Amino acid sequence: MTSTMRLPALSNNATSLENYIHTVNSYPMLTLEEETTLATQLRDHNDVDAAGRLVLSHLRVVVSIARKYIGYGLPQADLIQEGNIGLMKAVKRFDPDRGVRLVSFAMHWIKAEMHEYILRNWRMVKIATTKGQRKLFFNLRSLKTGSNSLTTSEADAMAETLGVKREEVLEMETRFNGQDVNLEPLGEDGEEAYGPLAYLTDPEAEPSQILAREQNEQLSSSGLVHALDSLDARSRHIVEARWLREDNPATLHDLAAEYDISAERVRQIEQKAMQKMKLALAA
Repeated sequence: MTSTMRLPALSNNATSLENYIHTVNSYPMLTLEEETTLATQLRDHNDVDAAGRLVLSHLRVVVSIARKYIGYGLPQADLIQEGNIGLMKAVKRFDPDRGVRLVSFAMHWIKAEMHEYILRNWRMVKIATTKGQRKLFFNLRSLKTGSNSLTTSEADAMAETLGVKREEVLEMETRFNGQDVNLEPLGEDGEEAYGPLAYLTDPEAEPSQILAREQNEQLSSSGLVHALDSLDARSRHIVEARWLREDNPATLHDLAAEYDISAERVRQIEQKAMQKMKLALAA
């Protein structure tokens, strides 16, 4: 199956990765009837074209799962490639008579290949080879409720949930807290690589940008006050009740009852007030 089927090109180059994701998202999803027919053709007649359609229609699932493992600091393209291998294994083993959709069956195989890849390549967990250690590695982060170290009771509860010893939970937490990771990416073979800085850096956290945002917010706030001051009391109340309340903004009918006028009249007052405010803000 893998020797004759051609997958979309994929590399760690950012542009190539974006193009790949766009391409796989363009492949149509299969209906249950289509999936069953193709899977039956593959199982009964070893139809490679049917296998290809099954794989291509589920590549987006691999991309979605790969995003969940970006935090481990490994290239997303590599995670996707490993996941694609798991997807092809799943397609090869899928039996439509089991009564489950391929996406549910394939998720196990996709995650298994990604897990193996992460364990092979993340230095901190090269010794995480037992079943219990692997279970801890991929679940400890999601089970922790904060950044502080686990208490004894928390460790006991987590150990019971995962079916491991408390000592194993505490040991794996120590490895997480003591990891040594290069912040800068290490380029290999001339290809673009990704390090933690690629996803930890906040481009909007530059001091100049923070100052500019604060100044814009201050100007916007003072401008709004000036615009509201240009309105008469009734118009201002209508605008504030309709647009500036955080909870339970008033409806046209609410204000119509309050002022004993029609809802249409309230709308006209509101529209005229908004136009006046726009002129005040532009001044």
